[in-house]
Amino acid sequence: MTIDFHTHSIFSDGELLPSELIRRAEVIGYKAIAITDHADSSNIDFIIPRIVNICNELSSELKIDAIPGIELTHVPPSIISRLEKKARNFGAKIVIVHGETTVEPVMPGTNREALLSNIDILAHPGLITEEEVEIAKDRGIFLEITSRAGHSLTNGHVAKLATKIGARLVLNTDTHSPEDLLTPKKAKFVGMGAGLSENEFNKIYKNSLEILERSKI
Repeated sequence: MTIDFHTHSIFSDGELLPSELIRRAEVIGYKAIAITDHADSSNIDFIIPRIVNICNELSSELKIDAIPGIELTHVPPSIISRLEKKARNFGAKIVIVHGETTVEPVMPGTNREALLSNIDILAHPGLITEEEVEIAKDRGIFLEITSRAGHSLTNGHVAKLATKIGARLVLNTDTHSPEDLLTPKKAKFVGMGAGLSENEFNKIYKNSLEILERSKI
């Protein structure tokens, strides 16, 4: 079964209402999905309470865990920690940061400051350094392997360093459209394509289960 902690609805740049996104994920066999729309200081107080409401509502009606989250996106590194705390206070159970992907002008220093904050996942961290991966390992922050076009260009680099250093990985879709959702078979293609062994890929699902259990506390 698929667990996906990085998706977007119409509350940022996704195509679907949260309810349809969650329902589509349930139909194709997802165990859990987090709605993590893009946020900065301008909209974090608007998005999260609405995502919390719909996730709570649907989790009691559907056979899928719907988790309220947020992706802090293109924010100055110096305010990441402060926004992470705000996100938790508003009810986000999963906080991820939009990492230094090679296909967008993310501010330098974002990866490092995100990893020094109390986030759960650093999304598509691009050409992350060994020092940063060491920080992720030490702080128990998960690094993302992604199926998203463009962001996935550095999956191999991320997987190689994480495996070498012992940092933990998750595999997410960064879904914006319904066709971005993954079956378990396609998710395995992404992981193996990043250079992971079958054993290493299987660890990703265990990591996702750990995050899922954490989100329920």
